[in-house]
Amino acid sequence: MIVVTGATGNVGRALVGRLVAAGQSVRAVSRRDPERTALPPDVEVTRPESADLFEGASKLFLYVQAAGDRTGTVLDRARAAGVRHVVMLSSGIIREGADETHPIHTMHARVERLVRDSGLRWTFLRPNAFSTNALQWAEQIRAGDTVRGPFAEAVTAPIHEDDIAAVAEHALLDDGHHGAVHRLTGPGAVTTAEQVATIGRVLGRNLTYVEVPAEEVEAHFFPDLPRQAVRAVLKSHAAMVGVRPEITSTVEDITGRPARTFTQWAEDHKPDFTP
Repeated sequence: MIVVTGATGNVGRALVGRLVAAGQSVRAVSRRDPERTALPPDVEVTRPESADLFEGASKLFLYVQAAGDRTGTVLDRARAAGVRHVVMLSSGIIREGADETHPIHTMHARVERLVRDSGLRWTFLRPNAFSTNALQWAEQIRAGDTVRGPFAEAVTAPIHEDDIAAVAEHALLDDGHHGAVHRLTGPGAVTTAEQVATIGRVLGRNLTYVEVPAEEVEAHFFPDLPRQAVRAVLKSHAAMVGVRPEITSTVEDITGRPARTFTQWAEDHKPDFTP
């Protein structure tokens, strides 16, 4: 049995689908009612506080935001129940020379320490920019042909969520990933404005990205994050302007298939941008 936290998120949902297709027994952790998760029917859905959360489980996919302040308790429960290996979805912000005061760094570094000290075997996945961040423009794109936002020339190598899930699947099912840290990126560098233009081409539309000052969009930028974290993210994006991002071959090295381009991601997500 493999327990997947964050099972209704972008990466977690993709991972659940992959594990089910591979014939694995999956227990998906979600705060949603089971009938509202839209997960495969043969997936067991449970809540984080369930007393039998780890019963019969040997492996855990840990999504930091899903565990939150309860991470230490979750890991203790997992170890006590017989879980042996945890694959953690961490962040590429953790790297040599990083700003350790950045709130996203602080959060992920803290959980990595808890995992290292848990007594469980572990694997860390450290993706950089997610292609799904582009979903923040969906409402504007559905409404018209102009997207307003900061830092048009910020450069990233965004990664498809299913590529992260594919690496997680291999880390959970294959030998050789214990104690490994996998840095994950997409295959190519694109600017923010180029991402919007790419979505437009996929939709058969001519989309334009209009740059506005960061302070004008702060209140609406990543609305699920605390404002302190949003300001830190905006500062990080500012530092990406004109700077070539890290690009790794990890997805292909582990899965045997090249990481998908941002164009491929946009093709997969056309319905999200369609009125």
